[in-house]
Amino acid sequence: MINVGIIGGSGYTAGELIRILMYHPNVNIDFVYSTTNAGKPLSVAHQDLMGDIEMNFTDVVNPNVNVVFLCLGHGKSISFLKENQFASHTKIIDLGNDFRLNKDTHFEGKDFIYGLPELNKAAIKKANYIANPGCFATAIQLALLPLAKSNLLLNDVHINATTGSTGAGVGLSETSHFSWRNNNMSHYKAFEHQHLGEIGESLVQLQEDFESELLFIPNRGDFPRGIFATLYTISDESLEQTVAKYEEFYKNEPFVTVTTTNINMKQVVQTNKCIISLLKKGNRILITSIIDNLTKGASGQAIQNMNLMFGLEETTGLHLKPSGF
Repeated sequence: MINVGIIGGSGYTAGELIRILMYHPNVNIDFVYSTTNAGKPLSVAHQDLMGDIEMNFTDVVNPNVNVVFLCLGHGKSISFLKENQFASHTKIIDLGNDFRLNKDTHFEGKDFIYGLPELNKAAIKKANYIANPGCFATAIQLALLPLAKSNLLLNDVHINATTGSTGAGVGLSETSHFSWRNNNMSHYKAFEHQHLGEIGESLVQLQEDFESELLFIPNRGDFPRGIFATLYTISDESLEQTVAKYEEFYKNEPFVTVTTTNINMKQVVQTNKCIISLLKKGNRILITSIIDNLTKGASGQAIQNMNLMFGLEETTGLHLKPSGF
């Protein structure tokens, strides 16, 4: 069994990790670390777990677990790892943004690999340290990687993507509480979202001369979870040629489905799936990409990475059914 520790156990991504890992056939949850809820049942923070798992939060770290998931706020993983040492055999999967960019991958003798399996699967299998991608970054990269692979990203890409309220984290803010969010919509960080850096680096990894702009407008949706992203750019290829390239790129990727039908976000909510829909109008290609921001956009992808790191089938524990309606 793989002994697992979870750091920052009170947040949304940690809750999603617990929900999936407690039914994973190869995993034992050793501890869930939370300084704010130490000694209290997990169901205090994750109420849906009541009756499913009898375990308390702890403020004591077991440094000898096989793998630890860091579910801390952005910028906090570095400080935590400086204060807490793990055994040499312990693998680390960071769900924050501390180690995603090329300039940040080296830390105290540890080399973090960018954990997008559809891009870096071979490296992930050999890795001990993973920087799990951002949620928007995952949806957008999966939408664009096949074009980059074929050197077809020659023009600016216009991106509009809406995420659920869980993307903002469990802490309350002016734009996350019910009275503001319900029946409301807004954009934020237009053209300067922090995920643009990691998206750009992945595209250059496949298309070295990529230098077009990613014109990204992120939106806050009035729903809890999911990302609905639409992207368009110029393309001289036919729809059939484009579909063939996407299907070839993802032919061995169990969580990515390519279609030309209209899609909706509930097809992927509560799953580790990404569905990509392609549409052509004149010389413009429209790519729609949908994921669950907490699953494929965070915790599910982290478990997918864990499976690869430990030599398991990458879908293990991740056969999840969407809500459907």
